[in-house]
Amino acid sequence: MINLTPITAADTTTTNSSSYIWMIAIYVLIFAALYFFLIRPNSKKKKEEVELRNSLEIGDEITTIGGIMGRVVAIKDDEDAIIIESGSDRVKMKFKKWCISTVDTVKDKPADEQPEKKSFFGSKKKDKNKITDTASAAEADIEK
Repeated sequence: MINLTPITAADTTTTNSSSYIWMIAIYVLIFAALYFFLIRPNSKKKKEEVELRNSLEIGDEITTIGGIMGRVVAIKDDEDAIIIESGSDRVKMKFKKWCISTVDTVKDKPADEQPEKKSFFGSKKKDKNKITDTASAAEADIEK
């Protein structure tokens, strides 16, 4: 038998509106995933590269994107360029700052500037060696 009950307009509008809401929610989730997996890491990397290039000092050992290794002997901020000295015959070459791949000079950071350990979700990581309970601290003193 065929069911011939009439479909009312109220039934179709609620079904359509809820399907539109789910469709929009899926698109929002896709764009959020693209942002967090593609756009945000790329912008962080660019920010670190700019910071690396702006923190150059005379005497730093660098490697260019072409593989040339040398020591910075001059920095020309007005031209956005550096002059490096390379090889045993001390050949001087002028490069733009954007061609710097890595800075090979190790710079020590003060203890205050070292970043805190963070967990995967960005919250502060708990130190496993640190005893926070007073009861645990008392037990630790007894054991010693």
